[in-house]
This record gives sequence, C-alpha cells and structure tokens, in this order.
Amino acid sequence: MPAAVLIVDDEKNILLTLSQSLQLAGYRTELASSGQVALDVVSARPVDAVLMDVKMPDMDGLTVLAKLTALKPDLPVIMMSGHGTIDTAVKATQLGARDFLEKPLARDRLLVALRNALKHQAAMEELQELRAQLGRFDMVGGGPAMQRIFSLIQRTAPSEGRVLITGENGTGKELIARALHQHSRRKGGPFVKLNCAAVPHDLIESELFGHEKGAFTGAVSVRRGKFELAHEGTLFLDEIGDMPAAMQSKLLRVLQEGELERVGGAETLKVDVRVIAATNKNLEKEIAAGRFREDLYYRINVVQIHSPPLRERREDLPDLIDTFLREACAKNGRRPLALSPDALAVMSAYDYPGNVRELRNLVERLAILCEGPIVSRTDALELLPRGRPLPPMPEPTVGGDVPAAPLAVVTVPAAGSVTEPAAANPGGWKPRVDQTFREQVEDAEREIIQRVLAHTHDNVTEAARILDLERGHFYKKMKALGLRRGQSEA
Repeated sequence: MPAAVLIVDDEKNILLTLSQSLQLAGYRTELASSGQVALDVVSARPVDAVLMDVKMPDMDGLTVLAKLTALKPDLPVIMMSGHGTIDTAVKATQLGARDFLEKPLARDRLLVALRNALKHQAAMEELQELRAQLGRFDMVGGGPAMQRIFSLIQRTAPSEGRVLITGENGTGKELIARALHQHSRRKGGPFVKLNCAAVPHDLIESELFGHEKGAFTGAVSVRRGKFELAHEGTLFLDEIGDMPAAMQSKLLRVLQEGELERVGGAETLKVDVRVIAATNKNLEKEIAAGRFREDLYYRINVVQIHSPPLRERREDLPDLIDTFLREACAKNGRRPLALSPDALAVMSAYDYPGNVRELRNLVERLAILCEGPIVSRTDALELLPRGRPLPPMPEPTVGGDVPAAPLAVVTVPAAGSVTEPAAANPGGWKPRVDQTFREQVEDAEREIIQRVLAHTHDNVTEAARILDLERGHFYKKMKALGLRRGQSEA
C-alpha cells in the first residue's frame, strides 16, 4: 500500500497543489487546514509522514510539531516555510523535524526529502524489530551452548557475585557482561569498561584508580579512575589476563577491602563496585607460569561463564547470518537480501577464526557489495577470506546398510584463481542437464533427509541429531523441501 502523507497548511491552493503532486508520485494524501485538524487526523488513523507549514493562524507549525512528537515520537515530520530562517530551521530540528524546506517548494527536492524520511523510518523500524528478536539478553542463538549461557546469566545477574567470562576474541564476552549488568540490581548505575591489554602498563593504575593533580608529569588536574566512575554500578575488566603483575596486587586489595587511593593521593576512598572480568587466556596456565596471581584468580572467579567459539555453535549460524544481514541492510540503506541455500551452506561451513565479530563484519560487507536480491554461492565464496579451506560438511551416518551420499568439500580459491569445489562421484554419478544447480542440491538434500528419517522411523529429533542440525532448522528444511513425516524411504 502506498505511504500516506498528511499535508498541513492553512492555504487551500497549496494543499491541493501539493496533494496532486504527491499523488502523481504514488503517495496517498490526507489534508489538514490547521494544526488542530492535523493532531485529530494523526490521533484517529495511521499516517506515514507529515508535511507541515510553519506559519499558521490558530496554532503555529512548531507548536504542532512539539505536540506531534509527544503523540507519535517516531512519526517523520518535514517542515516548510516561506519565511524560513536558520533559527527556525534549527528549532524545528531540535523539536524532532526530519527536514526543513523553503517555499516555493521544488518538486524534486520535496520528493527526495520525503523519500529519505520514509526510508530512515523504515530502517529504524527494522532495527527495532531486530532488537526485539534478539531476546532478553540481546544475543542471538537457540542452540544448547547459548541456552546454557542464558541460564547462567539469569541465575547470576541478580547476585553480587563476581564473574569471570572466558573465551576467544570476538565471541561476545562484553555482551555477556552487559547482560549481567542490565539484569542486575545495579542496572540503574553505570557500566564502565576497561581493556587491560589496551592500556600502557605505566598508565593502568591511573586508569583504574585515578590520580591527583601533579601526581606525575602530565597530571595537570584531578582525574577519577574507572572504579570511582563505576561506583554503585559494574566495572568490566576485559583481557584481565594481560594486567601487569604489580597492578594485580593493587587490584586484589581493592576487591578485598572496597577502598582505594588515587595515584599521588593520601585520601582513602570507599567504592561499591561489582567487578566482571573477561579473558581469552587460560588463567590456570598463566598462574602456573607465574604471570597471574592465584589469589586474584579466586577473587574474580566466583562464577565462570564460557563463551564458546562460533565453530562450536554452528546451529546458530543461520539465525546469526539472517539477523546480521537484515541489520546491515537497514543500517546501510540497502534493500533486503535473501541468502540462497547453497550460499548458506558455504557460509555455514567456514570456521570464522574471528568468531561472531568476524561474521558480523563479513555479512555487512556482503550487504554493501552484493547486488542482490539473492545472495548466491559465488557471492558467498567471494566474501570469505581467500586461500582458507573450509572444513567438510559433516557426513551423516544413516546405518550400515544404506550409506548416505558423500558431500563435496568446499574450498575457497586462492586470490586470482577460479577453482570449483572437488565433487565426489559416487556410483558413476552423471550431471543432470535438465536441472539447475539449486534443484540438484535440493534433490540431494531431500534424499538424505528421507534416508535418515527412514533409519530413525520418522523420529525427527533423532534425525536432526544425526545430521547435526537444530531441530527447528530441521523442520524448516523439511517444509522447504516439501517433506512430511511418513514420506521417508523404506
């Protein structure tokens, strides 16, 4: 349905002219000859955008704009005026106007402003929908690994216990820390973070505890440290395994006693802070090597949450890719893209050494560069880093009497080369010239699923386990291939 635009102006000729112009451009229009009528229209029925004059007799446009913003905060409003000044334009923007146009209106300029306003609004709605789908912890994933993390967050967040989050870089350790804070009794307080690996060793004490004026060269004023800034909130110490040994003992004292002194100061300050730490290192090995204090380890490791690498939670890849793809399209003003099954297969087979962070960046690159609307296998192969072999897809085991057809191993070609994946040729298989690649892939998937269902006597849960697929994804795959229980091969 075409977008509905409410035009507000006290001059009848302008209303009719603008209405006709917008209708010719494909919009539906509503007309209001005063600010009060405009408010009544917006209250009574849905409107996608408002085009409104500033100067009106009963209630000026800026007053109406303020009321509209309070009534419908997300409604895009474009202001127009024949007596426009910079001050008026600035005030309109501060009140929430999306754009400001001078009369007489240039048709092209009006259409561009309206199109941009509606596009921006659609992108915001898309992002809100995505955030709602992320769930209560703002993380994507329905597999066993993520469910364990969600359970630990739910049980740990309301407590005051310190938490140690372990895992490789890019696995979302900060997201877990933020979820713990946002669902704790300290959620109204600050969430302060410090990357211990990113701060020079001689400055980390000042970063954590602050300093007094003149404490060292360059200390030209008093500065509060991260602990003070996080008072009555949460302090997230990322990469704590990289903290220098001298600093570890000072941190231990603060954790034990809840007090500190700024660098160069004599006053003892009390702090009330919950500390959450994270590391990509094995701290037990660091302790054995003498690089990390054992007593500090026990202080920060009241509850431990492990954030698994992406290669260990492949069942979440379809949902992650879909979420990141829609998020990237909305963010970059691109039309929505759909991932073909063969492109998803290629992307799901890659190991992602950079984990979720790498996946998000790769998907955004795909959203920007792919001409779409369907992301093909070729697009996916060009997206992934060159020269890195992809692991073979797991070969299903369906019993000793009927082996499943071997799956091809997909390899990303080296830069500058054009290499097709080496395909298995079971039983003298010959290519079908009357079917597209996708149709042949779907036939192969259909046959594999039918055989596995026959082996499990239509036990979908067991079939999904054998094929290493999440149950919901297995059901979706069956539906897409037109399969139902009872259709398996004997």
